Amino acid sequence: MCRPEKSRAVADYEASGRDAEEGEMGLKFPPAPEKPRGLPKVQRSRMKVWMVRATTTVLLWTCMVQLTAMGEMWWPRVLNGWPPCFNPRPDSPVSAVAAEAEAVTMSPIPKIVLPPKRIYKNNGYLMVSCNGGLNQMRAAICDMVAIARYLNVTLIVPELDKTSFWADPSEFKDIFDVDHFITSLRDEVRILKELPPRLKRRAEMGMVYSMPPISWSNISYYMNQILPLIQKYKIVHLNKTDARLANNGLPIEIQRLRCRVNFSALRYEMDMLAFSGCTHGCTDEEAEELTRMRYAYPWWKEKVIDSELKRKDGQCPLTPEETALILRALDVDPNVRIYIAAGEIYGGERRMASLSSSYPNLERKETLLEHSELMLFQNHSSQMAALDYLVSLESDIFVPTYDGNMAKVVEGHRRLQKDVSVRPEASSQLIDQYDNGSLNWDEFSSSVKAAHANRMGNPVLRLVIPDRPKEEDYFYANPNECLPPSDQPWSTT
Repeated sequence: MCRPEKSRAVADYEASGRDAEEGEMGLKFPPAPEKPRGLPKVQRSRMKVWMVRATTTVLLWTCMVQLTAMGEMWWPRVLNGWPPCFNPRPDSPVSAVAAEAEAVTMSPIPKIVLPPKRIYKNNGYLMVSCNGGLNQMRAAICDMVAIARYLNVTLIVPELDKTSFWADPSEFKDIFDVDHFITSLRDEVRILKELPPRLKRRAEMGMVYSMPPISWSNISYYMNQILPLIQKYKIVHLNKTDARLANNGLPIEIQRLRCRVNFSALRYEMDMLAFSGCTHGCTDEEAEELTRMRYAYPWWKEKVIDSELKRKDGQCPLTPEETALILRALDVDPNVRIYIAAGEIYGGERRMASLSSSYPNLERKETLLEHSELMLFQNHSSQMAALDYLVSLESDIFVPTYDGNMAKVVEGHRRLQKDVSVRPEASSQLIDQYDNGSLNWDEFSSSVKAAHANRMGNPVLRLVIPDRPKEEDYFYANPNECLPPSDQPWSTT
């Protein structure tokens, strides 16, 4: 059996014949000699030679042990030139590992082409704290990127809401691909994960100007009001950033940047009945509980809500019973698989009974994921909402039952992808007329189909209402400026 040739230092040491004590790693080390006074020069010289040899021996053996322990990693490159006993047999497991490692090493790695960095004079730093649910925060992030670009400032990766009703401790990096977010937008705006050290110390000491911007503001507001503050204080922290940029009246490049951030740079809701004030189908006890919840959270400003009036105005989400009626009226196959992109339905299985009896193939996160997989997302409502968003985006047909933030953003995203989105138009009058017998099934079905003839996610012109931006069509639900020329809006309905 072959073995590596001994190093000269090892051979010299073995030939020296000096007494030694047992040391680590199987080596023998001589006891440390006492240093006599007036040691002859020759003896000191021999001691130095001996110490050099001993140290060399330890180093050589240490290197050999390390190489042996890391053999699987280093076989392909380092050990191929060593004596045959160091090379594994062709049929050995180590040989297979080596071959796989060499194949990976030799295969070409595709080069990721990044956009060139935008060079501009930095006017300061913008910190952002988002508020609300996932898609409310998502839209705010898009707005803040556009604002940072327009003001020529450096944006710090936004902080997500952790203190509101949703109480989700998730960070930006837990939901979005932060590196992709930064690099994919580097030709537009400089984004950092945190402030530079000197400014970070200032921020930790509270030396930051913090404020909420005005809702639905034009970009000129940020240029005339916010930019001077950034130039003065170097760092400005904007909080409560939802709906702080207008839907309309913005430069085309700003609108397209908002789309780019939302639909390309952010890779990955929870609307509450208590917030909407819609209690149709609930028991008296449930309606009272929802009212108490609404009063319990001070940031929900509207406290007294007329549920029936909101329902007649079409501002309430479809109940599971109403959803089943609409799907049946549209002749949706009862065997289709339906994914419920929502949290737990208020009222539980009692409220879901009519929908599940008409469409038994209902799926949820809990039925599609293993328990061990689902546990990774527990107590992280924003991450759970991100899962719902992705499934809704990739589904064959998207049917929102409520015109909330998630529905709006998904609908806009699917518009860009030319995917079908069915926006239910189920007037309470039609449903009530069918329930009380004023309309038979055929009449009801025909009316529902007629109402949905032009509600399949087609591009339309956004509704603009001067001085009432909250009532306008939401930009992210219908981003006309970002659609290809052939897909430009053809109607205003």
